[in-house]
Amino acid sequence: MIFSILKRLPFFSPPFVNVMASPISLNGGSLSFSSQRLLALAQQLRHYKPPPCSLDDNEEQIIEEAAGKVVSQVGFQESVTPVVQNPEKCRPKRAAVLICLFEGDAGDLRVILTKRSSRLSTHSGEVSLPGGKAEEGDKDDGDTATRESNEEIGLDPSLVNVVTVLEPFLSKMDGWTSYWFSLQHLLRVFPVIGILNDRKAFKPTPNPAEVDAVFDAPLEMFIKDENRSVEEREWMGEKYLVHFFDYEIGNKKYLIWGLTAGILIRAASVVYQRPPAFLEQSPKFKFPGVADKSTVMP
Repeated sequence: MIFSILKRLPFFSPPFVNVMASPISLNGGSLSFSSQRLLALAQQLRHYKPPPCSLDDNEEQIIEEAAGKVVSQVGFQESVTPVVQNPEKCRPKRAAVLICLFEGDAGDLRVILTKRSSRLSTHSGEVSLPGGKAEEGDKDDGDTATRESNEEIGLDPSLVNVVTVLEPFLSKMDGWTSYWFSLQHLLRVFPVIGILNDRKAFKPTPNPAEVDAVFDAPLEMFIKDENRSVEEREWMGEKYLVHFFDYEIGNKKYLIWGLTAGILIRAASVVYQRPPAFLEQSPKFKFPGVADKSTVMP
């Protein structure tokens, strides 16, 4: 039933007329959605089960510091990048980003993105999803993602219905490069998918210390082979691809790549239930326990 609704209501269609849908129960609560399409999407994602991960949640290190944001030149799904199961050597920090979806004027499904402040010391001016590292008071990854989004762009958590969490991505933390990179400097990033329940109520208010601009892009573009370029890199003898997406909106041009692009490729594949129209090529290796010349992440 869920999938038949989605087929009848494709996300790329003529302008959509909102039809108030009945509330459904997700994660123990009653959530309302403004259209049958978003209701069907929420039901579909509720049943999503990520691939098994290589880390046990009980072995994760509790986050002690909250500084830093989730931006990286490279990041891979944990299921295709297994790490050694040794709690003394492998304790990545935990973080979450918000993939906030809503219906555009043309009926397409869109995702909210940010352009980092040009005054930041790392990854300045790059595109990222709102989010950051977990804090001790966060109940779960959805709490982390919505709290950070509120701090960065003024997105009230009450406007976001969290419907699922995708498998985590492994990435390096900001500021850790060259020989200093090791397992302790990994970041375990959980992509949280949420649906914006009242688009008109959201008035972006970027935190000038962190964000220069807030914009949105069609989610489906991240599984299409359009306006995309690729760069082959190598790490520890394994080749992998870094994807770059060019996007223009309101006479402004953005380049979406690295970890952000990788997460959005995966999110679009899950939402639209089809693989990308291009080769992803993630590496197949185990992270080492020590850092040397061969373990430098490009």
